[in-house]
Amino acid sequence: MKASKIHNDLHNAFLQNKKLLAILLDPEKFDLSDTPRFLRNLPKEVSHLFVGGSTVPKGMTDALVRELKLYTAKPIILFPGDYKQLTPIADGVLFLSLLSGDNPDYLIGQQRKSVRFFRENPIEVIPTGYLLIDGGNSSAVSRVTHTNPLRQSDLQIIVDTAKAGELMGAKLIYLEAGSGALNPVAPVVISAVKKDITIPLIVGGGIRTEEQKHLAYEAGADLIVMGTAFEKTTEGQNHISL
Repeated sequence: MKASKIHNDLHNAFLQNKKLLAILLDPEKFDLSDTPRFLRNLPKEVSHLFVGGSTVPKGMTDALVRELKLYTAKPIILFPGDYKQLTPIADGVLFLSLLSGDNPDYLIGQQRKSVRFFRENPIEVIPTGYLLIDGGNSSAVSRVTHTNPLRQSDLQIIVDTAKAGELMGAKLIYLEAGSGALNPVAPVVISAVKKDITIPLIVGGGIRTEEQKHLAYEAGADLIVMGTAFEKTTEGQNHISL
């Protein structure tokens, strides 16, 4: 495994209270031929590219990462829904444990299946406590993992679960409302988790507007994950949807 450069950079930004932005690309939905134009149109504030999805056929992740690396030097981090999505040419991987569910395959099973890959490939691994939060609809993560999201009203359960992840050794906590969420993770939830953990906090799912992004930052998100569809609103501001 590689030295922890990406994690160290994230942690240093966290210590400096510098806000980061990642764009998530789903290999199933991304047109490789559109890569140059897409990267040219990225807002300057984008610091990282995440690659992954809940259901991605074998080989598609590798193809997308290879294409991205032709045109950008931004860190490319895998956000895998399955160990078969791993590719050695990425810069790092969020080593996810789905703490919000009770499916052992996503607590330790997928992780155990990936060990051989990590032994053979020098890629940075970042242990990440992953919490699926109810975004108001049925998410792909929930369907694939056969787990239920945590209700946003169950604030103490969310906070305790996030803290448990940190105590278990997670380097990052990721609050995820799910792709296409009707409602992003509420600021009150972000704020409560932020106050109780001492590691960087990632927030994603359902964040589509500048206002939602800034509310999440103000509540305590250190890194926000948004989607790949860029449009211009009538006000001339970027509108990004998952």
